[in-house]
Amino acid sequence: MKLLLVSSSGQRVPHNAADIDRMTERVAAGLAGRGVRAGDIVLVRLPKGLHWLTTIRALWRLGAVSLPCPHQLTEADVADRMHRSGARLALLEPGDVPLSDGRSAAADPGASAPAFLLYTSGTEGPPKGVLHRRSYVAANRLQAERWMGVRPGDRVWCTAAAGWSKSLRNVWLAAELCAAEAVIHEGRFDAGERLALIEALRPDVLCMSPTEYRLCAQHPDFGSADLAGVRELVTAGEALDAPTIQRWAEAHGVRVRDGYGQTETGVVAGVCAGEQAPPGAIGRALPGVQLRVEDGELCVHAGSLATLFAGYWRDDAATGERLRDGWWYTGDLVHADADGLLWYDGRRDDVISSSGHRIGPGEVESALATHPAVAMCAVIGLPDAERGQVVHADVVLASGFEPSPELAEQLRRHVRGVTAPYKHPRSLRFVDRLPMTATGKVRRSAIRDELAGLSPS
Repeated sequence: MKLLLVSSSGQRVPHNAADIDRMTERVAAGLAGRGVRAGDIVLVRLPKGLHWLTTIRALWRLGAVSLPCPHQLTEADVADRMHRSGARLALLEPGDVPLSDGRSAAADPGASAPAFLLYTSGTEGPPKGVLHRRSYVAANRLQAERWMGVRPGDRVWCTAAAGWSKSLRNVWLAAELCAAEAVIHEGRFDAGERLALIEALRPDVLCMSPTEYRLCAQHPDFGSADLAGVRELVTAGEALDAPTIQRWAEAHGVRVRDGYGQTETGVVAGVCAGEQAPPGAIGRALPGVQLRVEDGELCVHAGSLATLFAGYWRDDAATGERLRDGWWYTGDLVHADADGLLWYDGRRDDVISSSGHRIGPGEVESALATHPAVAMCAVIGLPDAERGQVVHADVVLASGFEPSPELAEQLRRHVRGVTAPYKHPRSLRFVDRLPMTATGKVRRSAIRDELAGLSPS
């Protein structure tokens, strides 16, 4: 693989395969000198960059277990994960990475040996440790080639922050497995700068979060940017709304393809390269992956998924709750249309039960997103004495719109016209922002906690 490193000031530094291999060997030798051996756990809280990439590769070379963490993690968070994981060493900043010009012996403890200890994003409570085997690396070729559409020699830019499973899969492995060039941008997200960088860097494959696609599409420079160099646009994490997909297709001639996966599973479904699907669909099972929908919940046959995790770290009970009779119960609700395409309806825990109706928040969010006043939205259920629950929506307005009771009622009428009337938000408020995880997922639980005890309005 190759690397194009882009600093926060925009400076570009290319690294060829030989450069990366030499740096990886120096890090591996340094870690070995610090006593790191096969099977040891090493916490990596490095900012995304050359040191992050070569450290992950070096730990793999030594047969050690990487515990990647977001760079924003506090010292208390680090101490907690060190304690819970039993990690031997913590690398928190680039200066902590040991370098040596000596040699280290490459280890191959076998495909079933542990390789990565990842943590969930915390949408369902405290993050849980997710242990992946070494077989996880080669197994990710399926999603890199078939879903992302990466080809040898491509320039691949996945904007995910370090410390998450998506950065492991789509920043490192997509380039490593497909003989491609990875782009790493060290700066923070800014929609205008992001559009300028896409135009300048011309990645063949671009993977951004749904939030980043939305904010770019709302930027004044969106229509005038020259993004013709991009062949594949993909996203995952949460379903991307149809209006945003349509804006990208109309402005730049490339449709964003959605995909579905979890920290525990890797990508299991998506709109694959070369395929077309209606905006908002998350696609079909990847080749060879067996899925079923049970009571609305997406389930994955464990034997068909080479990227399935080995279990939650030191928590067999939590693993057994969702891995039953050879099937992994994702906790995510979907439905299939007449063509067999899957559509995301939300988390099982987020389902709203109102007057006997079961309503997925994703259905209401998709309906709201088709109104031009809505930039972003999140839907939850609020307790109600008569109906059990009522639908509540938090709405971030697009530029040029102001909050008002009249606009709130207009949005309610809009939802009644787009989807089943019983799904409209009886409670609605305008907010400046939505609570998000570091991976760009809406934290509906935070909205529920904030509104606890409030009556619908």
